[in-house]
Amino acid sequence: MSSELNIEKGNSSILVVDDMPFNLEVMEGILYREGYRVVTASNAGEALQVIESKPVDLAVLDVMMPGMNGFDLCRKLKSLAGRRFFPVVLVTALNELDDKIAGLEAGADDFLTKPFHTVELIAKIRSLLRLRKLQGELDHSEDIILTLAVAIEAKDPYTKGHSERVGNLSMDFASYIGLPSGDQHLLYKAGVLHDIGKIGVDDYILHKSDDLTAGELKSIREHVIVGEHICKPLHSARKILPAIRHHHERWDGTGFPDRLRGDEIPFFARIVAITDTFDAMVSKRPYRAAFSPKEALGRMEQEKSQDQWDPALIDRFICMTRERLGIRQ
Repeated sequence: MSSELNIEKGNSSILVVDDMPFNLEVMEGILYREGYRVVTASNAGEALQVIESKPVDLAVLDVMMPGMNGFDLCRKLKSLAGRRFFPVVLVTALNELDDKIAGLEAGADDFLTKPFHTVELIAKIRSLLRLRKLQGELDHSEDIILTLAVAIEAKDPYTKGHSERVGNLSMDFASYIGLPSGDQHLLYKAGVLHDIGKIGVDDYILHKSDDLTAGELKSIREHVIVGEHICKPLHSARKILPAIRHHHERWDGTGFPDRLRGDEIPFFARIVAITDTFDAMVSKRPYRAAFSPKEALGRMEQEKSQDQWDPALIDRFICMTRERLGIRQ
């Protein structure tokens, strides 16, 4: 499938799938008059060949087809689209609630019941294409920010790869404690973006090996607020903003920026706080050498009584890491 966004009528390409030639001709005529480019297929096999060879922005599928029906084809098209939004309209003579539920479960975005009005068809298509364009813009913005997060680290040999590792470690820990796959993906993203606010911190502060002045420390601490502001426009990042802002809070309430305490600290932030600390410990810094994983876990074991982390989560993290690295107490 093409990732191109062709929202304008003259560029938007619509796939129509129906096993009845007359229906294909009617639908093609309607859409062509509205200025859309139209490709047609008489069965699911032809439709999948079209998808592989031509850019398509939306599909209109008849439900009742021999072989693979419209529900199954919809499910297949959604799978091929992956994380990108690919709108599908199902056309059916059926009007039962069970059929609508089956369509929704297959991933359909809208329905047309035969006989339908041309105005209704065009309105649905225009709405879904606008939504596709918006979704594409959001995804593009997210890709830019994720790329920026990696680029920031490339400037600093001491933190290169840190955010990616924190993302992967956060995702692994989320899986270990049984969080659903959606939360695992969100925690990966939170880990990758948790330090993006450091784009606003001068390089000399990030590379400084001596003690920081009060002003320099303030600049460092503001990176969590800057990061939240950078990611706030992203609809897809709204669930991880608390992790970006609050991953330096402490369980005892002495952290920053808002001095949250205990359960006031967002759950994702508590996880990133732990994974961020561990990766920082096992990484070389301007002011110290890297700890071995065993040394880092030992220090975290010693320091967990100081109320820095969620006590239940830090115990689970230490257990997970020891198990995976084969480290005995």
